[in-house]
Amino acid sequence: METEKHFVNRSGWLRAAVLGVNDGILSTTSLVIGVAAASSARSPIILAALAGLVAGALSMAAGEYVSVSSQSDIETADLKREQTELDTMPEAELQELAKIYQVRGLESNLAMQVAVQLTKQNVLEAHARDELGINEISKPKPLQAALASGLSFVSGGLLPLLVSFCAPIRHMVIYQYSFSIVFLALSGAVAANTGGSSVTKGILRICFWGTVAMGITAFVGYMFGVRNA
Repeated sequence: METEKHFVNRSGWLRAAVLGVNDGILSTTSLVIGVAAASSARSPIILAALAGLVAGALSMAAGEYVSVSSQSDIETADLKREQTELDTMPEAELQELAKIYQVRGLESNLAMQVAVQLTKQNVLEAHARDELGINEISKPKPLQAALASGLSFVSGGLLPLLVSFCAPIRHMVIYQYSFSIVFLALSGAVAANTGGSSVTKGILRICFWGTVAMGITAFVGYMFGVRNA
């Protein structure tokens, strides 16, 4: 028999990586489209793409690090609080753990036996997992998330930057949109496949919202454009 595949252990870095790639493609392309719709010169378009790429990557990495660090701090504080309660009132905590197992369907005597057995092995781990919902698989890793987010943003943002160098200036908006939709579809497919979810749903979702974002940005660019100024 084949071993079942589970993907929850990938949720931390996968979330940061997918968010980084999609944001790199979408935000950089939207920025380029907005500038391209407002200008007929290539240099400001390339400059906007490069500035958006650098600023976005650093912002994503810093934001992800702070966010995941805050989550880690909360979990650490909860574990310290739980350890204090275990040290001061172990019987009450044992009863609380047994009630959790009762709610999940065990009879009262069996629930108490399970609680006693698990607390003998590792009392804090048992309470962290079943009372607080904290486990090793979902443990926050700030540096890993920051690196995944920043590097993936760069990999996504490089694509519209390359298009801004090569695409005809008169059709820059069309080329940027066309290539970005392809890039977003590939990103959505890879993310869905890696996470074990529906590829079609992932592609349609990112392409729809990507089109909305780029359409609004292009509209703003045309409204405040300087082509005919």
